[in-house]
Amino acid sequence: MSITAPTQATVPTAATGRRLIRDLDEAAFAAHYGCDRYTATVLGNRFDYLVEHMSARLLTGAFSPVLRDFYDLACTIAGPPELGYPVPAASNGIVLMAGTTIDAVPTMVQEFGVGRLNPGDVLIANDPYRTGNHNNDLVFTRPVFVDGTLVAFVTLNAHQLDMGGTVPGGFSATKQNVFENGLVLSPRLLVQGGVNVPETWNVIFDNVRMAEVLYPDMLTVCSSLELGERLVQESIERYGLQAFHGSMRYATDAAAERMALGMAELPDGDWEAEHGVDCDGVDDTESYPVHVAIRKRGDRIEVDFSGTHRQARSSINATVWEVKTAIGVALKYNFDPRGRFNSGLFRNIDIVIPEGTVVSALPPDGAVFLYFEQSQVILATVLIALEKALGERAIAGDRAGTNLHTAFGAHPDGTPWVSAMQCGGEIGPFGANRHGDADTQCMSYLANGVAPSVEAIEKESPVVMLRHEPVPDTAGPGFHRGGNAMLRDTLWLTDAAHSIIELRHKSVTGFGVHGGGHGVNGGVWIFPPGEGGDAVVPGTDSEAFGRGVPWAGVIDPASNTPSPDGEYIYPFSGANTSVRQSVLRYITNGAGGWGDPLEREPERVLRDVRDEYVTIEGAARLYGVVVSGDPHEDPEGLVLETAATAALRERLRAVKP
Repeated sequence: MSITAPTQATVPTAATGRRLIRDLDEAAFAAHYGCDRYTATVLGNRFDYLVEHMSARLLTGAFSPVLRDFYDLACTIAGPPELGYPVPAASNGIVLMAGTTIDAVPTMVQEFGVGRLNPGDVLIANDPYRTGNHNNDLVFTRPVFVDGTLVAFVTLNAHQLDMGGTVPGGFSATKQNVFENGLVLSPRLLVQGGVNVPETWNVIFDNVRMAEVLYPDMLTVCSSLELGERLVQESIERYGLQAFHGSMRYATDAAAERMALGMAELPDGDWEAEHGVDCDGVDDTESYPVHVAIRKRGDRIEVDFSGTHRQARSSINATVWEVKTAIGVALKYNFDPRGRFNSGLFRNIDIVIPEGTVVSALPPDGAVFLYFEQSQVILATVLIALEKALGERAIAGDRAGTNLHTAFGAHPDGTPWVSAMQCGGEIGPFGANRHGDADTQCMSYLANGVAPSVEAIEKESPVVMLRHEPVPDTAGPGFHRGGNAMLRDTLWLTDAAHSIIELRHKSVTGFGVHGGGHGVNGGVWIFPPGEGGDAVVPGTDSEAFGRGVPWAGVIDPASNTPSPDGEYIYPFSGANTSVRQSVLRYITNGAGGWGDPLEREPERVLRDVRDEYVTIEGAARLYGVVVSGDPHEDPEGLVLETAATAALRERLRAVKP
């Protein structure tokens, strides 16, 4: 299978020796786009406003914590079929969902039939093989008509708290086919002519848990689509349909041109890399490497996935739509980090994907749910492959896994509760690049959510947040330091079944680049209550880990601490059911550094010791910097030992490979 983006551009680029968009005079621009530059620019910004306004409507009205707190949604606007469904703008939600939504809309419309759509309709689907992502990500698209003509689509791809299946909330690596995965909806009308379609609503709510959350959220999604429709119609009324569609083409052409110019700067060449997850949800006898071969010629790049491992036996697979999105994001980070994310991004990228691999799974046995894990593998593999070609522009690896955690149980009155993506390692570090040190309190390179508030978590689930802090000496050292691993301890007040998503511990995920060091991998532990049944709150020193039971990671069997020489703990071996008053500990992987750590200014290392990103011992070992004092009791009294630092760095450089 190969994916080649449609070529809507008629304005050639400098990479081919022809004119750029900016080289068009006013008459040529107006002839090509049906409006002047000023109008195209205004409408381009209005597209951004439109999708963000729709997103804000949902975020402020959502009941689900996954939507309200995690921003697990994406909103797009697309042109009509005769223009090739151009997408000039996507919201600042989960980029994984924004990318797949670009292709989901034409797939849904073509299967349902564009001639069957009418004003006031809302079309939905959630089949991963049709729309990308997973069953919980329900795509809602509303056709927009003006004077009886279909002129656009406004779309929200919004995560639903539950869509049926064997596990509440759906987050599990152990589901082995599409029948266990949850409710599958082919393209169908949710709303027809402004009236709800009872058959569609009923089939959803006959199969899902927590309907009291899904129902109002779906109503809010429909309201957001109505808002988007109104904004589109107002824009066309003010600027005209020709200018509206011309501005769509301009926004996507400009994005394609920026990417082509960026890729043209990279010397032609061929590069390969392989990277993957540790296991699937069946056992740990297989790992699943993803192989990429990148071929760059002129202003085009081909990414070939031949040699990638067969599809997994459980729901850790992804589809071709996630491949396309992850490749686009990885290349955009490198070649056009400041431009818009829209459908023009993919125009100069060709992708070759064999069918039936872990990133191109087929039903019914190639179940897709944890697609985001494979998406991160794809992005990381591209970054690894391009490191030498990019030189100082290379980007270090982040913590790679999502480290998602789900717990579920019942309140004393029997009503169910679910804590989804709130109390695990969802927040973690980025890798460093040439611009500076990396952030520690982030999600991943392919997500753009935020950490939910502690108060909201504790109000809705029987849990107490005990600790949320960086772990010293876990960041990849470098001239620019990677982000530190994050530690989170939660105390569960009642019995709870826990589902953990840990697939990236056997190998380094936070890889360093341009001479930078690797980050340190983490793990998951459960600390049972003491002999009297009361909770035992563990410390963070190495001895404290001995009282815990490892649930995931590569762990030293003697100390229970993470160790690259330890034993691998398979994360899906049991039901992972904790008892009352247990403490769950997550430590994410640390992220990679950029540049030679021995060149990092000693003053910056001193600041890291003061802020407890680096210990005094770590400063000497990782950076060759000697610091004296007590960072805990007197952080501002730390002293940089200049002479000792110079001598230590000289010794370390002498033995450096």
